[in-house]
Amino acid sequence: MTADLYSALFIALLAAFLGYEVISRVPVLLHTPLMSGSNFVHGIVLVGAMFALGFATNLVEQVIGFLAVVMGAMNVTGGYVVTERILEMFDRSKKGAK
Repeated sequence: MTADLYSALFIALLAAFLGYEVISRVPVLLHTPLMSGSNFVHGIVLVGAMFALGFATNLVEQVIGFLAVVMGAMNVTGGYVVTERILEMFDRSKKGAK
């Protein structure tokens, strides 16, 4: 059990570090359009988190699964909010009305 937990923590830390390094190297002008264009990836993460929560057998797994679902839902929602804000910036009909 502890070897599995250490492996899972190692993979999570490695993924977090790698994600930070990849995103930090994206130019500022490209970051928001790239992230808003990849909303489908956030949905896949949310579905994976729901599967993990569904197959949880003990309290620790249930807590981690619940946190994953909550964070995945926030990620999906944030992606769509960013997309809407970007689309509003390029909406010509609202600029002409002012």
